[in-house]
Amino acid sequence: MCFDLDSAPPIPPIAGAAVESKSLTLRAADGNSYRAFHAWPVETTGKAIVILPDVRGLHHYYEELAIRFAEIGVEALAIDYFGRTAGLSDRGDDFDYGPHVAQTTWAGLSADITGAAKYLRNEGQGVRSLFTTGFCMGGRTAFLAATLGLGMAGVVGFYGFPGGPGRNDTPAPIDVVGKMECPVLGIFGGADAAIPVATIQQFREALTSAGLDNEIVVEPDAPHSFFDRKQAEFQRQSDDAWARVQHFVEAHGAN
Repeated sequence: MCFDLDSAPPIPPIAGAAVESKSLTLRAADGNSYRAFHAWPVETTGKAIVILPDVRGLHHYYEELAIRFAEIGVEALAIDYFGRTAGLSDRGDDFDYGPHVAQTTWAGLSADITGAAKYLRNEGQGVRSLFTTGFCMGGRTAFLAATLGLGMAGVVGFYGFPGGPGRNDTPAPIDVVGKMECPVLGIFGGADAAIPVATIQQFREALTSAGLDNEIVVEPDAPHSFFDRKQAEFQRQSDDAWARVQHFVEAHGAN
C-alpha cells in the first residue's frame, strides 16, 4: 500500500485556522452509498477539492489532509471507494482492501467522483472552482477525473501511474489525454521504482501535444509515497510538492 497505517500528511497544522468538518454518506447516481469526510473553512474562497485515496479507501490520512486543505481556504471532500463491496461501516487497520480494489470499475469510480462533485457544488460553501487530487491509485484516478466532463478547474496526481495496464477496466491516463479538459499537475518521485522517469516524460509530452496546460514535477531522490510525515528525510521534497499544489489551485481557481 502507499502508506503505513500510522502515516500522516507532512503538512503542519495552521494554528488558529477556523475550520469545520464532518463525516457523511453520499449517494451516487447508480444508487451506491459511500462514506466521505468533508472539511471546510469558515471563510470560503470558492475553491474546493475532491480527495481520492490510495488502495485503502477513506483512511485517516485523507481525513487529516482534508483538514489541511481547509486550513488554507480550500474546501475538501475525501471519499471512499468501497461502498459497493464493503458497505458503510468504519474499518479497522486489519481491513483487507485487496479484494475490494479488485472489484472496482471505472464506471463505479466515475459515479462516485461525480457524486462528490455534485455534493460540493450543491451543498458546499459557494464553490466556484473544483479540483481533484489523489495518491497512487487515487493519483491515477485524479488524472482520469479530467475526462468526466465535470468542469474541473484542474487535477493533481501524486505518483499516479500514468501509463501501463490499469486495474480492471480503468484506462491509463496517457491513453486518454485527448479527452482531458483541464490543467494537470503531476507530482512524482525521482527514485520511484514503480514509475520510470521515461514514462513520466512520455506523459508530459502527451499532455503538451494535446494542448493541455501541465506541470509535471519529479521530486529528486524521492521514492513512491514520499509525501508522508514519517519520511522526514524527504521533507524538503514534500514541502516543495505542497507549495506547488497550493500555487496550482491558486493559479487555476476563480477569485
